[in-house]
Amino acid sequence: MKRSPMELAAIATAAVPGLSPTGVAGMADDADDFDSALIVDDRRNRWRVRSPRHEEASMRLETELAALRSFSPGIRAGLPFLLPSVAGTVRQGPLRTFVYNHVPGSLYDLESLVALGGRTAEDLGKVMAAIHGLPPSVVDRADLPSYTANEFRQRKLNELDQAATTGRIPARLLRRWEHALEDAALWRFNPTVVHGDLHEDHMLLEDGRITAVTGWTDLRIGDPADDFAWLAAAHEQSFADAVLEAYVGVRGEQADPHIMRRAALAAEFALAQWLVKGLLTSDEERTDEAAQMLRELDEDIAEFGGQPISIVEPPRPPRPEDGAGFFDDTDDAQDGEGVPAADSAGTPATGTSGAGAAGTETADAEGRDGTAAAAADAPGGADAPAGDDDASDGDDAAETDSAGGDPGNGSAEDEDSEDEDTEDAVIVEKEGPAPGRSSEPTGRVIELRPAGPKRSAAPVASGADGSDGSDEDSGQESAHESGDDSGQDSRQDSGRGSGKDSAGDLQGAGGSEEETSALPVIQINPRGRA
Repeated sequence: MKRSPMELAAIATAAVPGLSPTGVAGMADDADDFDSALIVDDRRNRWRVRSPRHEEASMRLETELAALRSFSPGIRAGLPFLLPSVAGTVRQGPLRTFVYNHVPGSLYDLESLVALGGRTAEDLGKVMAAIHGLPPSVVDRADLPSYTANEFRQRKLNELDQAATTGRIPARLLRRWEHALEDAALWRFNPTVVHGDLHEDHMLLEDGRITAVTGWTDLRIGDPADDFAWLAAAHEQSFADAVLEAYVGVRGEQADPHIMRRAALAAEFALAQWLVKGLLTSDEERTDEAAQMLRELDEDIAEFGGQPISIVEPPRPPRPEDGAGFFDDTDDAQDGEGVPAADSAGTPATGTSGAGAAGTETADAEGRDGTAAAAADAPGGADAPAGDDDASDGDDAAETDSAGGDPGNGSAEDEDSEDEDTEDAVIVEKEGPAPGRSSEPTGRVIELRPAGPKRSAAPVASGADGSDGSDEDSGQESAHESGDDSGQDSRQDSGRGSGKDSAGDLQGAGGSEEETSALPVIQINPRGRA
């Protein structure tokens, strides 16, 4: 219920016996919660009257009463500013009106404070340092809240979740605030006594100096950054910097290096709290106002970036102009970083490096029998673990050439042999993963499923050096000497036989007939990796 200054003067006479008002005027205050007036009595003494508009505001005044009573005379004497004191109260139903002894000074808005210059900024920094240096017993005696750094951060996370459920907070702001709240290094601070509702309306000044601090309804132990949040609205950053410099000069090593980041976060998040309060009280005007301010803040941050509120920079979403999430086969192939394209026969394109080339290089470098072929056939090329194939050097060369070898030097005999080997096989084509920057093989996958027993001539394999097969006899003899059983067991154990091995198994050595129904399905990757 709103009360006029004259009504407040009448209430004050009931709260303070002997008070005889001779003049009254309205005073600035939180219009949503309180009605305030300044009264002058017949002795030219001044009094301040605050009357709550609802029960929550009345409880805040009760809290302030307990807070002011916890300041002992010794503590008051050591402060560089004056504190109000309660002269009397009067209860009207569930609400309680308070009358305070007047303290000297005048109110200034934030723009006027900034205009006062460096002297006022320095004085403000010292006042804030004095508040944060108060002994915790001030809060304990009044039985007021006390939070550790982690408890305070968790409260903010809970409030963020509540705000998110409204569906009225821009997504960019939610991500920004969530990232800051999850930045653990940002929340490693030492809790101090904080005013909790410090801003220009709760400070009285004379000659550019702060004479008194009022509005102690939210006194607690918590994050000192909350008392800096109102400075984020200052149109000149130099003023806030001067306040912080003076503050650090008094607090020294006790000053928090990240205090202004959390202060900026608190200033932004206050809009979300304002929105939630409007929804809870069904105040459509307040809700719409808060929603509009949030949209404007979101637009400003999108355009200018906003003040830094995190130590660790938030991840940037992928942008099309950066190429994130996009892939161009042509450009990447030219740069040598893309996945090589495949022709219709499933053979790596000329000029690209396939797994066969990697296998050949591995065989030449290592010189071990049978391991190079396994390395070439294994997924991942030459870096993949080698199998246990004990094939000879000749067979190794044949496998290397079949797996891809030198993409530009394949012979017609290779193509004829491959066509002949897979004549009766069931060919199933599968689309591989979409092209990207993954290290996994990509493109089409051709599965060779044996259709049954088959009799055909032994394949003619060209050498790894691109010759016409002059070393065929020695390669085949080595393969027979190593034994069909050992070669088959090795391929079944590793599950990575090359394409030429598959053809040999289907046909049988020397044109003999053998059962192929138990052979594994061989997948040939057209990108050059099996």
